[in-house]
Amino acid sequence: MHGMPDFPKVITAVREAWEQRRDEVLGSAERITTALAEAKEDDAAAQLDPGVVDGAVQLVVERAWDRELGGFGRAPKFPQAMTIEWLLAHHARTGAPAALEAAVHSLDAMARGGIHDLLAGGFARYSTDARWLVPHFEKMLYDNALLLPAYARAAVVADREDLAEVARSTARWLLADGRTDEGTFISAFDADSEGEEGRFYVWPHDELVAVLAELEVDVDRWTRFLGARPGGNWEGVNVLHEPVPRARFADQEGLAPATFEAQWDRVRRHLLAHRARRIPPGVDHKALTDWNALAVRGLVRAGLDLDEPGWIEEAVAVADTLHDTHVGDGRLHHVRTAGRTAIPAFLDDLALLALADLELLQATGEARWYERAVRWATQAHERFHDAEAGGWYQTAHDAEALAFRPKDTFDNAQPSGTAVMIEVCLTLAGLSGDLTWRRHAEQALRLVQPMAAQAPTGAGWALRQFEALAAGPREVVVVGPEGPARHELARIARSHRTPGTHTLVTGDDHDGTVPVTAGRRSVDGAPAAYVCRELVCERPVTDPAALAEQLHAARDA
Repeated sequence: MHGMPDFPKVITAVREAWEQRRDEVLGSAERITTALAEAKEDDAAAQLDPGVVDGAVQLVVERAWDRELGGFGRAPKFPQAMTIEWLLAHHARTGAPAALEAAVHSLDAMARGGIHDLLAGGFARYSTDARWLVPHFEKMLYDNALLLPAYARAAVVADREDLAEVARSTARWLLADGRTDEGTFISAFDADSEGEEGRFYVWPHDELVAVLAELEVDVDRWTRFLGARPGGNWEGVNVLHEPVPRARFADQEGLAPATFEAQWDRVRRHLLAHRARRIPPGVDHKALTDWNALAVRGLVRAGLDLDEPGWIEEAVAVADTLHDTHVGDGRLHHVRTAGRTAIPAFLDDLALLALADLELLQATGEARWYERAVRWATQAHERFHDAEAGGWYQTAHDAEALAFRPKDTFDNAQPSGTAVMIEVCLTLAGLSGDLTWRRHAEQALRLVQPMAAQAPTGAGWALRQFEALAAGPREVVVVGPEGPARHELARIARSHRTPGTHTLVTGDDHDGTVPVTAGRRSVDGAPAAYVCRELVCERPVTDPAALAEQLHAARDA
């Protein structure tokens, strides 16, 4: 870094200070440790204010959102799916149009940019420029696991089939190309092939024209659609992207939307087949527990939103494999590669797998996912919880002792372990009625609150939990024999997904393992829905319209 001493000089200075001024160094260390501890206590003592989200949204919309080019902040631009999911949740709770506009505008910009692989699906790590044109071509599992449910949710909220198709193409790519031999998900595809960044993905103009000509299509039309230029749009080659929104381009070409999409699908498949003959990028084959859990969560949430049951089946299979292969001696591990599992689980692993299990519970109604989630949440709490100030440390109690145990409260490439644990605890509190979980969540939210208010784009996951707190916990239990009547009640329940609402669908044969289902049965043989809060439920209803009325009233309250 400019202006910083090189590392050997730093080491030499540290050694000299230790040898010549040891008492001074020890005194400074004690003062720093004390200051850090006091700062931790100050954060823990803050009053919890769910209203912090309103100021945070205003800050993001007015200062961070790039109203011209989409996204948040300046180049290099990262997808920031966690901020987008939070903005969608805020819109669901409040109806705020600016939150929805910022989220959808950003998703649109990324989908049309070079960061999006238009041929195979999926997204690269980040854009090197403000326009989303030139990515760092590495494809990471966690980015796509986070973007998949964001696009699916936005598609439903904004009634945008084009956003739904982005989610579908991302899921197809992930399920087809992103698997390990054991059926879990690999970590990444490298940016380089044949020693060059992006070589696999970019197109010399002459090659693109020749391949398009093989289809006997209007070559000029499709090169314009893909933003390709004779001299290239980046370092002499072309990064494929959509400079003009698809619907507008089709209209300019005098093509009906369906006709355009059919032609584009043919062109896309042909270009993809040609690209597949190139030397591909390298692959990082290791399966990480936390990233795989994010992918399971993403597939479940997107599968429910877009009515893609096959994605949920795939998520079940991946989660079962994680529980079979990433667990040894009763403890979860962080990584598996070449058939070997290693490294005790970090907070992120335990928290994200617990959350993935809770999503699977809501998608399948199977109590085993609840039992697994409680297991991992309990282990995370026992090994990482700060009993004095609240929240969870990054290092376990049985790890090597540090002068100061840090807490990760800031989202980076993936959500912070603390923020995920908050969601797990709030969900378990609602499903179990055990308010100890809620107290743990609220205590941790106090720690996050000051930073979330000042730098909201770094706290999207936690701010979504503030939305859940502001909306109030709500559980909807649909019980009864499988069939059209139960399906319609479940559809109504899931279509009213506001922050903090959890929906379980199960048969009358459940054993009450999930406490919120205890005593809930069908009514006179007909499937029934129960709208509950902390295990206290309204009268059951069997009519979908009556359920919709209850849910509207609960949201407005």
